[in-house]
Amino acid sequence: MTTHVALLGHPIAQSLSPRMQNAAFAARGLDWHYSAFDVEDATAAIAALQALGFVGANVTIPHKQAAAAACAEADDESVNTLLFDDGRVVGYNTDREILAGIHSARACVIGAGGAALALGPALPDDTRVFSRSGTWPPDAEACDLIVNATPVRDEVLVQPIAGQIVVDLAYGPDETALVAAARAAGCVVIDGREALVRQGAASFTLWTGLEAPVSVMRAAVTL
Repeated sequence: MTTHVALLGHPIAQSLSPRMQNAAFAARGLDWHYSAFDVEDATAAIAALQALGFVGANVTIPHKQAAAAACAEADDESVNTLLFDDGRVVGYNTDREILAGIHSARACVIGAGGAALALGPALPDDTRVFSRSGTWPPDAEACDLIVNATPVRDEVLVQPIAGQIVVDLAYGPDETALVAAARAAGCVVIDGREALVRQGAASFTLWTGLEAPVSVMRAAVTL
């Protein structure tokens, strides 16, 4: 019998997660299937997945905080991975794995929504957060790490310089404007697809208990 997991978000049509996770399941010889559902009410959707026998889910914009609130137990106030365990919903923040191995003294984070909040535990104390509803425009002076936690793809919201690490969570059919500018400046870059792989690999392991086939997942989302 096929085991099911899902992605909940709004909008969801452009997500590469189903392609990536289904490739990972196949590589490990698992009869598992990953589906994406565009939903506006995350709480109701989570309950529906439980009733249908799903074993877990990913949660993306704009539902990460609502998903955490729906959990019986959560490791953060913003979660992107759910495990349905004997009638309980347990939430995990695997987004922090995006920044694993990155050492920063001062970061510039663009965006103040669920994506930015999820990365909070992995960011230095002296992090500068910029949003259009708060402090604007972004200023990355004296920062060694720039994180774009918005869906903006076609605008360079802050100009990167050599020596900085740039993490852009946004992705699409082409490189984002920020990633292109960062590569041109000689920065170390983690683009949206690599970020997707890093958090997705951690989700895979939480659901299955197996080591994620990272190379397979990366190949599945490569341009």
